[in-house]
Order: sequence, then C-alpha cells, then structure tokens
Amino acid sequence: MIRILLAEDTHMVRGALVALLSLESDIEVVAEVDRGDLIEAAALRYEPDIAVIDIDMPGLDGVSAAGRLREVMPGCRTLILTSLGRPGMLHRALAAHVSGFLLKDAPANRLADAIRRISKGERVIDSELALAAWEGGHNPLTGRETEVLKLAAEGADIAEIASRLYLSHGTVRNYLTTIVTKLNARNRLDAVRIAERAGWLL
Repeated sequence: MIRILLAEDTHMVRGALVALLSLESDIEVVAEVDRGDLIEAAALRYEPDIAVIDIDMPGLDGVSAAGRLREVMPGCRTLILTSLGRPGMLHRALAAHVSGFLLKDAPANRLADAIRRISKGERVIDSELALAAWEGGHNPLTGRETEVLKLAAEGADIAEIASRLYLSHGTVRNYLTTIVTKLNARNRLDAVRIAERAGWLL
C-alpha cells in the first residue's frame, strides 16, 4: 500500500482528490493538510511514502515545503501539483529534488500512475511543463537580484528594499538597473511582469 499525505488548501479540490485516490486499491491517503507549514509535522506523524502537494499553499509554498520535507524525511518522495505551467516553477521544483511535477488539469488516471511510478523511484514530469521549461530557459537573475525584484513586485520602494535587505539606496538602484537590462525589460514594472510570467518570483 502506498501511503499518501495530501496538501491542498481548496477543500473541494482536496475532497475530490481523496475520493479519486480512494478508488485505487494500492493507494491510501493517510493525512490531509490545508497549509504548507503543516506538511512537515503531518509527515513526521503519519510517515507517508509520498506527499502530494499543491504548489500554491498558504503558510509556505509547495516547493519550499517539499524542500523542507526532504531535509527531515528524505525517504518521503514529493509530487507537486500546479494549475500554472510556468517554467520557473519547474526549475525551482527540480532544484528542491521533487520526484514529480504535474498539471492539475491532467487526466485523472495520470495522478495515480504518477504516484505508482514515483513509489518505484522514478521521476515524473508533465511533458507540457518540461517543454515550457526547456523553451523558457533558466532564470538569469542572481539570488539577490531575485530578492530585490520580489520586494519591488510587492510595491516596496527603494528605501524599503534597502532597509529590508540591509543595502544602500545606490546598491538597490544598481540591482534594479541590472535586472531591467538582464530581462530586456522596458522598466521595473515590465521586469516584474516578465519574471512573474516565467515563475521566477515564487
């Protein structure tokens, strides 16, 4: 029996997934959570074989939760579900060593098949997501540049970004200029739009 922890914040979707998986004779949902920051504790308590995690969770996003879970329970594999096929998301997921990455609108039988394949040690990546990642390329921004742009996307001005990241105002301006140049953007807002569309600001 493959033991599953299911993390999904939308109650109706979570209920549908539980009902779907309960039809499989070799799969059992042993725990359900509706927040990303509850995944680790639930996994330690119920010891699932695989955690099926929605990428967009309150408290802690799915990829970050998967990364933390790998640290505390390396034997528990992770399958990320997403409704958005942004290449940056897949790059982050692969960097967190997730075992699978599927679109939510994939056929129902694909989820059970992915779980079985992952339980055997395979990695399962949705072909559409893999193609988008291949075509989209890697994030050209450094970690610090991404931090600066994330804060700008939240509406922070130069002074606030400088304060929160312990940088000078001039350094923040330099970062923003570099970001706009690297992304071939027209301005800071365009850079935010480009990075968000690619999934680099999650």
